[in-house]
Amino acid sequence: DHTLVVNMTSQSPNRRIHSILPIALASVLILGTARLVFDNLKNSRDSILRWQYWFQGSGFQRWYTINSFGADDDDDVYEDIEDCNVFDGKWVWDNSSRLLYSEESCPYLVKQVTCQRNGRPDNLYQFWKWQPNECNLPRFNARKLLKILRNKRLMFVGDSIQRGQFDSMVCLLQSAIPDGKKSLRKVPSKKIFHAQDYNATVEFYWAPFIIESNSDHSTNHTVLKRLVKLDRIANHSIHWG
Repeated sequence: DHTLVVNMTSQSPNRRIHSILPIALASVLILGTARLVFDNLKNSRDSILRWQYWFQGSGFQRWYTINSFGADDDDDVYEDIEDCNVFDGKWVWDNSSRLLYSEESCPYLVKQVTCQRNGRPDNLYQFWKWQPNECNLPRFNARKLLKILRNKRLMFVGDSIQRGQFDSMVCLLQSAIPDGKKSLRKVPSKKIFHAQDYNATVEFYWAPFIIESNSDHSTNHTVLKRLVKLDRIANHSIHWG
């Protein structure tokens, strides 16, 4: 078995996972970003979307051209992004592409992390996507990532931010798995999503500082003064070792 741990300092030896994981994480970030302020958006009906952004107060206009990827999950329009810094870019508006998932389509979301179930009146925040400056991100392909994760574990380790990324990753992947072939279970400090046909799991492990601390309890972790043990990680690392 292989385990891929996702945190601020993790590294993966697998080039294929290196290639697709930034795509997956960029997709995950879409629902976690704050709603941006925008004015005077214009679009065309062509396969290339052209949006005009007017920056009030800056005295100039800027045009962005964004490639429109197909909505087919089996679409293999992948560019070589190994030399591209996918974290150097901007959020762009795209309301023509089919959403990868919605609150209604993902049965594993709890009310705590659902905007509309908590009273948000609009869904415009779902139509922003991440656009690197140096390359184009292919549309997220759940089946491709599931094949890469076959017989492996993908772990998100951290606090509520990583837990939100885990929730979104599960929603992205579960859409490509038939009912009865997927499950989500909770154990102390963990949430584990299992893709049966791929013998793959996506897991979240609560460790807000990665190292050991006095706020490591999975549910009772609100403390007035947080203390960390900088030289201790063994109690956590056994869960992904």
